[in-house]
Amino acid sequence: MAEDSPAQSTAEKGRMSMLDHLVELRRRLMWSAVAFIACFLIAYYFADPVFNFLIEPLADLWAGQEPRRLIFTALHEKFFTDLKIAFFVGAFISFPVVAGQMWMFIAPGLYRNEKSAFLPFLVATPVLFFIGGAFVYYFVLPVAWEFFASFEQSAEDGKLAIELEPKVDQYLSLVMRLIFAFGLSFELPVVLTLLARVGIVSVAGLRKNRRYAIVIAFIAAAVLTPPDPISQLGLAIPIILLYEVSILCAILVEKQRRKREEEAEAEADS
Repeated sequence: MAEDSPAQSTAEKGRMSMLDHLVELRRRLMWSAVAFIACFLIAYYFADPVFNFLIEPLADLWAGQEPRRLIFTALHEKFFTDLKIAFFVGAFISFPVVAGQMWMFIAPGLYRNEKSAFLPFLVATPVLFFIGGAFVYYFVLPVAWEFFASFEQSAEDGKLAIELEPKVDQYLSLVMRLIFAFGLSFELPVVLTLLARVGIVSVAGLRKNRRYAIVIAFIAAAVLTPPDPISQLGLAIPIILLYEVSILCAILVEKQRRKREEEAEAEADS
């Protein structure tokens, strides 16, 4: 029997390597799915405490004004609201596990300097998202809810009373929309720093386009937040400040790049 040619042997090894790669990816995805499902079930069990935590800014605004309530008008509304809470909370809690599994899948193919460069961004992503969500909860929601509640009308001088009775699903949708808008916006330094590291953007370019960034920040705030000036300013101003932070990060990245280039030139000359 004739022996396999070197080309056939190499191709066969390549196919086996690809198969092993796909098996490893499937294993990482399975562990990620198991982590998410476990966190989802735990979060569903605690859905009511989580929802009560989310409505505390509104409860604080209504303190001493009894009776106040949230309502649901469809039989399935509260159930699906709890499912949404479980999904959001489960995804957030399981993110470190999912990110860790993806890191273990990607890391073997990276050089040591690439690992040291990428890992801080992987850690900073959930931290910045959490800071953005906390900013919404503790600073934006109390002011926004007070603004919206100011449109209530008492029954006096022959006028009909207009009272705020939010639906539970609409309340959750609005809160999660704000949390995601601010959380993703707080990722701006991570995105721009990564782009600066790979050379797509530069410090000079970021400074030159600062005015356009300010306009885009207000447009994004108008699209992502409710139509009230408090929420829009609450998102636009942090985006502008984070853009300035991104410029500082890009400056550090360019300094590190120049230092590496100088060290490489010195080694080449020696």
